[in-house]
Amino acid sequence: MNDITVIGAGLAGCEAAYQLAERGFTVELYEMRPKLLTPAHKTAMLAEIVCSNSLGSENKNDRVSAAGILKEELALMNSLILSCANASRVPAGGALAVDREKFSSLVTERITSHKNIHLIREEYTDVPKTAAIISSGPLTSDRLAESLRAVAGERIYFYDAVAPVVTRESVDMSKVFVTGRYGRSDDYINCPMSKDEYSAFYDALIHAERNVPHDFEKSAKYFEGCMPVEALAERGVDTLRFGPMKPRGLTDPRTGREPYAAVQLRQDNSEGTLFNLVGFQTGLKWPEQKRVFAMIPGLENAEFVRLGVMHRNTSVNAPVVLDEWLRLRGYDDVFLAGQITGVEGYMESTAMGLVAGINASSLLSGKELPSWPRECAAGSLLNYLRTAEPEHFQPMNMNLGIFPQVSGIKGKKERAMFHRTRALNALNEFLRTL
Repeated sequence: MNDITVIGAGLAGCEAAYQLAERGFTVELYEMRPKLLTPAHKTAMLAEIVCSNSLGSENKNDRVSAAGILKEELALMNSLILSCANASRVPAGGALAVDREKFSSLVTERITSHKNIHLIREEYTDVPKTAAIISSGPLTSDRLAESLRAVAGERIYFYDAVAPVVTRESVDMSKVFVTGRYGRSDDYINCPMSKDEYSAFYDALIHAERNVPHDFEKSAKYFEGCMPVEALAERGVDTLRFGPMKPRGLTDPRTGREPYAAVQLRQDNSEGTLFNLVGFQTGLKWPEQKRVFAMIPGLENAEFVRLGVMHRNTSVNAPVVLDEWLRLRGYDDVFLAGQITGVEGYMESTAMGLVAGINASSLLSGKELPSWPRECAAGSLLNYLRTAEPEHFQPMNMNLGIFPQVSGIKGKKERAMFHRTRALNALNEFLRTL
């Protein structure tokens, strides 16, 4: 018999299953694909990435970010997902981006070859009555979501959107230039716009036809970190120029100046044949995407190998539904993990899978459940899920604002360095005593 069931083989589920298996527990890992697909997934591979291929910024030299601190913590805790991401990375300046297919293939191979993990390709429809981790993700099947709602009494919907991907050979390189911001790398293709080009593009974008949500989705919210580009544009004519189309630090070598606005393309596979439109997640109808995005200089004849889609995400109201160890309230041995807990982002979901796996392993071993230090990134995410206001709860990305705050340190760089040092020290001590 298995020691524990893990439901969902996305980033969090694979991480949780791996952490448990590495500690000697036998795991039944359920994945409903390919028997039952979602609106966003296209393959049967585990840990399939359907949105951006960027896993966020890394800490390099004196450039420290909350996302980078979280990655350093995951490395300390032997994260399967992070190791596979590093092994399948593609150039992305200061960020960690992956070749989607290679990444998912690596995770799939590591999971299916592990002697303690039994992968079952079936839909799991009910909240388990034995030890389990539910990591079914933001696209949880309707039957499992209803079962969760019945026992938890709370559920949140919010929209997530996917950016289009184009082939590099179809980009008109005579109209673009290649560089990273402030010349730090040569990892991005930049499509510059003049003021007139931007105005025409903006007008076409905000008037383009969009997909209409189903009735049951109309009350859903947009998550701020993944706002569709057309919804972001509605906030004002210059919003995109201070967001995904900001030209700051992008000097066009042909003019020696920053353009009025710019669209960045980021490498999407290791061969460098595919590039995604950074920050251009969208819910426009597909013909409209081709029409409007063809107005971007260099993309007039672009070949779109994947168009943007928008889909409903599901998460629970964590402060009401979960305890401090990610357990469903009222259950001793059923944990939640990943985006369904109310975190947003690949590495954040991975971290909650890892945390749930470690917590569950302590429970199965008959040990006291661990108290994660508030000072580390993982502990800060857990604290947010526990203490956020239930009435206004929204999914949360990793950021310096959820760390315990400090006084007396004025510079942003200095504060980030302090948080990094304190977080890694606290996590190392936690792991030593775990």
